[in-house]
Amino acid sequence: MRSDYPQIIGTTIRGTIDRPLGSHHPTYPMMIYPINYGYADDYEAEDGEKQDVYYLGCNHPVHTITGRVIAVYRRTDDREDKWIVTSEDTEYTDQEILTMIHFQEQYFHGYLLR
Repeated sequence: MRSDYPQIIGTTIRGTIDRPLGSHHPTYPMMIYPINYGYADDYEAEDGEKQDVYYLGCNHPVHTITGRVIAVYRRTDDREDKWIVTSEDTEYTDQEILTMIHFQEQYFHGYLLR
């Protein structure tokens, strides 16, 4: 089952960042992560792996997170959603979120759920 939107929005999750800000993509080394990217520790995604998350609002590399899910990016040409997580009470506009995740999502089609 895909992300249980909208129930996941507003939920606090713990996660692991396996591709910290400034790191290179393991398959595409020319892609450098401008934000922290990882997975939610206690949630499984549609692909059977841990649920992927973009972690916004932290301008340095981190390895573990606790944060609030503020949006879901639903890929229409992939089975997996991406959760948008922040540790701050900061709100982001849809356009701000889409701009921050564009480095990777430019290769897919999808839309933001709030």
